[in-house]
Amino acid sequence: MTFKITTDSCCDLPYELLKENDVSFISMTITVDNHELIDDLGETFDYTAFLSSIKAGALPTTSQVNVGRYQEFFRPFVEAKQPVLYLAFSSGLSGSYQSAVQAVAMLKEEYDQVDVFVVDTKAASLGQGLLVYKAIEMKKKGHSLEDVLLWMEENKMNVQSWVTVDDLKHLERGGRISKTTAAIGGLMNIKPIITVDKDGKLQNVGKVRGRGKALKKVVEETVQRIKHPIDQTLFIAYAGDKESADKVKEELEDKIQVKEILLYPLGPTITAHTGYGCIAVFSLGETRS
Repeated sequence: MTFKITTDSCCDLPYELLKENDVSFISMTITVDNHELIDDLGETFDYTAFLSSIKAGALPTTSQVNVGRYQEFFRPFVEAKQPVLYLAFSSGLSGSYQSAVQAVAMLKEEYDQVDVFVVDTKAASLGQGLLVYKAIEMKKKGHSLEDVLLWMEENKMNVQSWVTVDDLKHLERGGRISKTTAAIGGLMNIKPIITVDKDGKLQNVGKVRGRGKALKKVVEETVQRIKHPIDQTLFIAYAGDKESADKVKEELEDKIQVKEILLYPLGPTITAHTGYGCIAVFSLGETRS
């Protein structure tokens, strides 16, 4: 029996892509104005309405997946004795990874055979999605679960994530920057440059004045750190502002030759923490420091 690739909705890959490739996922939940929404990667989620609510001032909150939900997610595969690879949202940004690990341990108390392998991607959004995409490619080429697990452990820390946001209030609310910094930054049109570090946490590593300069900086950092671009599929995530994402794609194509660049909306779970206008580029490059 072939192995099953699974992940969660923080990977930000489209529902259709995962369905076509037989990838199952578990959904995060989002609360907006006391209404609970299910992040199902666009199967039913009204992303346009969600973005409109954020632009109107809504401040969504998100919840990690608990142990019980993970047990029920993994159980059908365990009962079918199908090996499972689960590529999890970064442990540096959520407790969901640890919940998944605990769920597997509890299932091992119920069943003699539990072949569920949980990988902490130390990544988010299409950085996590990039690893899911790679697992899909490897599986299609006939690689074993063991091959994919080995590749993940050897390469996941090479995922480069370069991000800028347009609205600082969401970073302030999440404790990423102070109220003073957010206020001054807003007045002076300062845009942060953010990356994901080796612990899978967001790090504010720079700031520039103006949206255009921020987008150019994201491109520069990606180009500087990428390795073997000609063989790579790059991902760009955008929260509402596709025009800026298209500009970033054009600039990347002018500077480096890559296999392809795919643009997808930034998922609502991540958007809840970054706000409207976030742009992020993901590639494989130098090992994260």
